[in-house]
Amino acid sequence: MAASELPHSTRLTSAEPLPAEHQHDEATHPHVHSEESLRRIVNRLSRIEGHIRGIKVMVQESRPCPDVLVQIAAVRGALDRVSRMILDEHLTECIARAAKEGNIESEIEELKAALDRFLP
Repeated sequence: MAASELPHSTRLTSAEPLPAEHQHDEATHPHVHSEESLRRIVNRLSRIEGHIRGIKVMVQESRPCPDVLVQIAAVRGALDRVSRMILDEHLTECIARAAKEGNIESEIEELKAALDRFLP
């Protein structure tokens, strides 16, 4: 299977190729996101993952609760920033592609459903 044919759910490491398409509830569409853009997102998520491991160590070491909470707030902020990057990519690439292909209504409905689950 070529790197561009990997499913979005494939686990990635820094040495593995990035997927070029992703699965939606009902359909699959090709991604036109650049490899660089996907790498930036994966790198940010890797840093967040490391930060979370650091928080776990803080808890195991019985570090002061306010210090742990500050670090949790930092992770929340980092997740919000990566979410913003993903949303921006979706709007500029996937929604634009759907508009050109004439199926923007379904893509917008899918985005609304995702935002309903994502937003508090």
